[in-house]
Amino acid sequence: MTTPDKRTVSGMRPTGPLHLGHYFGVLKNWVEMQHEMEAFFFVADWHALTSDYAEPSRIREFVPELVTDWVAAGLDPEKCVMFQQSHIKEHAELHLILSMITPVSWLERNPTYKEQKQEVVNKDLGNYGFLGYPVLMASDILIYHPKWVPVGQDQLPHLELTREIARRFNFLYGDYFPEPEARLTPAAKCPGLDGRKMSKSYGNAIYLRDTMEEITPKVRGMFTDTNRLRKSDPGNPDVCNLFPYHELMASPEQQVEIRQGCTSASLGCVDCKKIFLENLGAFLGPLHERRAALLANPKGIQDILDAGDARARAEASRIMDGVRDRLNF
Repeated sequence: MTTPDKRTVSGMRPTGPLHLGHYFGVLKNWVEMQHEMEAFFFVADWHALTSDYAEPSRIREFVPELVTDWVAAGLDPEKCVMFQQSHIKEHAELHLILSMITPVSWLERNPTYKEQKQEVVNKDLGNYGFLGYPVLMASDILIYHPKWVPVGQDQLPHLELTREIARRFNFLYGDYFPEPEARLTPAAKCPGLDGRKMSKSYGNAIYLRDTMEEITPKVRGMFTDTNRLRKSDPGNPDVCNLFPYHELMASPEQQVEIRQGCTSASLGCVDCKKIFLENLGAFLGPLHERRAALLANPKGIQDILDAGDARARAEASRIMDGVRDRLNF
């Protein structure tokens, strides 16, 4: 069994530009992990088809946009492997093989499947691709024999299913796939401008590519403490829509000052937004510089993907050779 003790794999669907929630919820962790271990990060374009199969035309244009956001956020092609899922055909081959040994009941009990079947009413999700999404995800992971998979608490059932599929393969054909372990991503509360979860579909997001000129009016109209009607009213940072971003971007000393100013009514919501804009500008500055450098080299992103595809394909091909041997194919 070829199990690197320090290898991770993760992916992201190309569905549009990334926002602050994506950065603090996923990307920040990826950037840190690329310095700690061998990292494989992929554009999950086949996964995007499970729900957007009727309108796939935009998926392709979102691929370079996604990788541009990754590199701007700090992913380094010299430190990690960035590649496109659909360019590594071994993912599909392993998915086919694993689908033969995965009981349907395992997929139907998946909590995400149940929830989205009830919540998503504008798309027909009664297809195998949506039901079998976790099998493709298991293939994406197991094809690289990783030790760690970065996930949020809500994704643990998906990873456990991957472990069960690996266990079943090993039982049937002999030990080959290691059971990957969760690397829990610290929860980051990133509310949208209107107080709901930050989401492209809600139109309440601050995107990583947004200029400060675009962001300033968004922040000025951002919900804060809805119970605080006047500056003279004491505020409550614990219910404020903006304060979670101070916890992410402001220094510990500045957070104390903001909390004291808010609760004593010496600091108004307008003042609080100005502090946020200053810290946000300092945070986004390096990202925008890296983005500008990438956009100045039109072939840069494709070169990164081509190199990543080659590295991922070599490893996936090696692992699939072992799978075929165990199946006597």
